[in-house]
Amino acid sequence: MHNAAPTNIKITTADPSAIGLFGLAIVTLVASSQKLGLTDGLSMVIPWAISLGAFAQLFASIQDAKHNNTFGMTAFGAYAFFWFATASSWMVKMGVFGPELASAVDGKQLGFAFIGYLIFTLFMTIGAMETHKVLFFIFVLIDFLFLGLSFDAFGVAPHIFHTIAAYAEMGIGLLSLYGAGAAVLNVHFGRVFLPVGQPFGIFKPRG
Repeated sequence: MHNAAPTNIKITTADPSAIGLFGLAIVTLVASSQKLGLTDGLSMVIPWAISLGAFAQLFASIQDAKHNNTFGMTAFGAYAFFWFATASSWMVKMGVFGPELASAVDGKQLGFAFIGYLIFTLFMTIGAMETHKVLFFIFVLIDFLFLGLSFDAFGVAPHIFHTIAAYAEMGIGLLSLYGAGAAVLNVHFGRVFLPVGQPFGIFKPRG
């Protein structure tokens, strides 16, 4: 009795970048409104940080892993865990986990995390250059966000760098909304409905 020949099955899954960018858009819009003084407090920012910033991007990361998309998996995953950590840090500061933790907060520890994310984002910005221009400019704004957050956390010209971070974050939200819309409608209509710009073509993979 001969063994049957193996059968290859191809499973097609949707591009998760739209939902990932949507999650990034909403959380940065809400968070930047607080940084810019348009809204007050963090109580209503935390649920959006966890749901949209963290879980939506984590879902996109997992789906990108199934696409064998290392760049998308890493980017969405890294920023998803950033928002999990950020929401938790806000809750510590607000005393959710008790007065002992709240009284021992040292903001400079966040500064080191922000520097790490800034370095990581600089690497990812290089990668985004060969994806499309909308994504590239989103990453440039994320660079400015983490630059501002880092200096602010260490108390270096906090008013200036807090403002830079706030406006960069608002820009991330608006541009990510456009990117999410383009990711959906371009696929939905099967043509370039909303242009995102061609890759720069500077860093080409080896043939």
